[in-house]
Parts: sequence; structure tokens; C-alpha cells
Amino acid sequence: MRSVNARTVIAFTVAVAGTASAQPLPELELDATGTTVSGLSSGAYMAVQFHVTFSRNIAGAGVVAGGPYYCARGSVLTALNQCMQTLPGGPDDAALLQVARSLAEDEKIDALAGLAEDRLYLFSGTSDNTVTPPVMDAARDFYRGAGVAAQNMRYVTDVPAGHAFLAEGAPNSCGVTQPDFINDCGIDQAGDILSWLYGDLNAPRAPDPTHLRVFEQDEFLANSEAHGMDQLGYVYVPETCAAGESCKLHVVFHGCQQTLDQIGDLYVRTTGYNRWAETNDIVVLYPQAHIVSASSTDPLGGNPNGCWDWWGYDDPDYALRSGRQMAAVAGMADKLGAPLIGNPDPDPDPDPDEYCVRHATSNWRHFVEGRAEFCGLFTLCAIGSDEIIGGFFGASILFESPQGEFATTSCQS
Repeated sequence: MRSVNARTVIAFTVAVAGTASAQPLPELELDATGTTVSGLSSGAYMAVQFHVTFSRNIAGAGVVAGGPYYCARGSVLTALNQCMQTLPGGPDDAALLQVARSLAEDEKIDALAGLAEDRLYLFSGTSDNTVTPPVMDAARDFYRGAGVAAQNMRYVTDVPAGHAFLAEGAPNSCGVTQPDFINDCGIDQAGDILSWLYGDLNAPRAPDPTHLRVFEQDEFLANSEAHGMDQLGYVYVPETCAAGESCKLHVVFHGCQQTLDQIGDLYVRTTGYNRWAETNDIVVLYPQAHIVSASSTDPLGGNPNGCWDWWGYDDPDYALRSGRQMAAVAGMADKLGAPLIGNPDPDPDPDPDEYCVRHATSNWRHFVEGRAEFCGLFTLCAIGSDEIIGGFFGASILFESPQGEFATTSCQS
């Protein structure tokens, strides 16, 4: 259960957003080539994870104090040491790159060729002793090895910032590392990230609080709080996007100790993304992590700081398409109109004998939208073929042919 203070924050946020309660995510007209992602700390690791896994449909990433893909290799001790303090040595970017290539060959993540043309913003503060510069260097080298062109990379290493996201007027001074991990270094980092990822942008303006919406994350991950995700998430939708104009999607992952229970909606409101979104037709999705307490029998388990799952605290498949948190956020993007696993749009005038529609999303959405049904206690099967697709927390590609019948085998020649 949430604390009384957090409940007050939620009530205030919903009131400011002009809604009586959380609303479903809207279905918008989004440019499939304009999806990008960014994050701080555990959110930076999650942004890299998300970018690499769904590289075919993500055009760039902003990484503030993070590291290379699959750095922790499923170990919290590796995460705390090698992937933060570089003890007993920094991340082996070449070995991690080989892991990623193997996962891509097994079709558990997208082919790394999808990264080649992407834009990449990297940031390491000179006063950051939490995720040290060699870790960020390894992230740069991983992306270089994956084929990201040098001219598409911007790596900022000369700002005396602590471990934090940078926003003008933030509560903390530049060089400190302390809650709420939002620092004022005289830099508009959200603007720097979005401008690098998208190119020249219109000047920002004050965001409209009624454009910030609250939605239920449980729609995309059942029993979300038990799996490290809050019941609620946020999305900022400019009026032009809500009215049906084509817009771009940017996904923002907060860092550890920045959940709704810990700082309310401070990250959502004050990091500066919304003011740029308002004038540049950008929808900003803010998924929210949740604290999962460690147990007396497993003191290193759980998610006590409200981090994203980048070491496997909830799911051994945490870095894959099928990872619970990964599939949930991909499902959110899909609902908004930016599919990451594939393009589900059917032929507008199909020949009944040649009907073939590709549906790529989380298994939960396949179930909710009538493409899958229970065929065992915790197992879902495709309707029509009865092929097993796994549990609620995975993700699958289903092919519809004929209409209303679904299978895992492609119906296209």
C-alpha cells in the first residue's frame, strides 16, 4: 500500500492533470521512425537495454550516467561493482557486444544493424562517483562496436555534475549527489538530449499541466508492483498530438530513488522534457518503477531503491524482448501508436484468400485483445492454432490468417 503522503501526491497530480482518475493511454498518430529513449542511472541502463533490444524501431538514445547493454549479466554484485565503481575492473564492452550479437542471432533482441544510423547522446559528470567515467566509456565503446557512426555520437564529459539529471532551476547544486538527483548546472539537459536526437527544434515554452495524463500501468503488466513497476505511469500529450497530427514518441526512464513513492511526480514535471514536447510535436512517455523490498533470507534481492530491472531482480529475461518490464513498456508504446516489436497494421482492403496481419506485442495485450486464451494454469495459447505462446509477462508475434485465427508461423511467403 502507498503511504499517505504518496497518495496525496497522486491525488494532486491527477487534479492538476484535469482528470477525475487515471485514464487509458490514448491511441495517437505517431511517426514510426521518430521513437527515441533516454534515462538516468538505472533509467540510463534501461534506456540502453530498451534501445538495443528494440533497435529496429528506435532511432536514438540519451544515456546519462549509465553503461553498456547487459553489463550486470544477471548479477546484482556485478551491477554494484563492475558496472558502477569498476571494481574489480570496468565492463568488458567487447564481451558484452558478443553477447548482444548472440542474442540477436537467437532473435531474442533485434539485429544490431538497427543501431547503425541511430543518434546517441552520452553524459558523464566529472563529480559523479556513483557511475564512474570508465563505465560510460564502455557504453560508448559498446555502441562504437555495434556500428554507431562517430558523427552520430555526442559524449559530454566536461561538466562538474554529480550523479543526477541536469535541469535549470533544479533543487540541488551542480556537483552534489543526493536526492532528488536533479541538479542545476545551468544546463537544460532534456533540451540537449532531444535536440541531439531529433535535430533542430522549435524553442520550448511552459508546458500545459492539462496535457500531463496519468494512466494505469497494470494494463501492461499484471500485478505490476510485485514486478518493480508502479500501478501508475505518466504521459505528456501536446494538444496537436491529441488532435490527430503526426507526432514523435520519446520514452523517459527515471533513476533509482525517483519513484512516485519517493519523489512524487517531480521527475516528470521538472526535468524539462515537457516544455520541448509542447512546441515540437513530441509525446513523452514516463513509465514508473516501484520499490520491491528485500527479504531477510535474500538481503541483496528485491528492488529497495526503486530502480529499473537492469540486473535481473525480477526476471532472468530482463534484457530481452520477453522481459516483463521491457514487454510492458513496449506495450505502452504500441498502444500509443509506436509499435516496437513490429507493425500490426493490416492491409486496408485485404483479399480474403490472402489475409495476413502481423500482431507484435505483449502476451497480456494478445489476451486482452482476443488473440490468445488460457490453455493451462499460467499458459496462453494462440486462438485458432492453439500454439503455446507462454505466460502473461512475455511478448510474442502472432500472424492472423484467416481473419480471427492466430498462429506463431508467418502466413506471408
